[in-house]
Amino acid sequence: MAGLAVLISGGLDSAILLGDALRRGEHVAPLFIRFGLLWEQVELLYLNKYLKAHSGPRLDPLTILDQPVADIYRDHWSLTGRNVPAADTPDEAVFLPGRNVLLLAKALLWCHMHHVPAVALGALSTNPFPDATPEFFRGLEQTINGAVGGAVRIVLPFAMLTKREVMRLGQDLPLQFTFSCIQPIAGLHCGRCNKCAERRHAFADAGMIDPTRYASSGLSPA
Repeated sequence: MAGLAVLISGGLDSAILLGDALRRGEHVAPLFIRFGLLWEQVELLYLNKYLKAHSGPRLDPLTILDQPVADIYRDHWSLTGRNVPAADTPDEAVFLPGRNVLLLAKALLWCHMHHVPAVALGALSTNPFPDATPEFFRGLEQTINGAVGGAVRIVLPFAMLTKREVMRLGQDLPLQFTFSCIQPIAGLHCGRCNKCAERRHAFADAGMIDPTRYASSGLSPA
């Protein structure tokens, strides 16, 4: 039985979190919460490649949990592809309302039902969103556990780290199989959106070669 569930997307932070947990000897159950967002199909293709690169007895098969948001997000850019935040927008532009509420409610309940004692996510010290504060995580953990008489813990291994520190922690991991784009083009990072800009900056700031193929020549690998 896994000792740790990891909430994983295709992105750098959660991928490094999973790789580091395996490196430290954890038995990991990867969880992907599918919202129905426009990039998720491509994201899952990359994620499966990343998990295959880590295959072994301490990594459980990927569990996909569905949490559709179309009924509440409606015409949000994450569903329609219109007015997707561009490379020059601030971090706050990519906020997905209630994302961590939805992610963690489902993940905590899954852990409770499958007797997994903890769920980890890759929240960083610099995360600017209201659903990424220590108070939020403590409160949600208490609420969900109280609802089912459970004791599943939310763990935040990167909560005191910067993006640069996390990237360097993952510099030996197969990061070419990670995916950060919110408007993919033909299965590639678009090279023009907020998340592509963040990704490129993360590699550059950590002094690492960016292995990413971008559809836009303006953001080709460094």
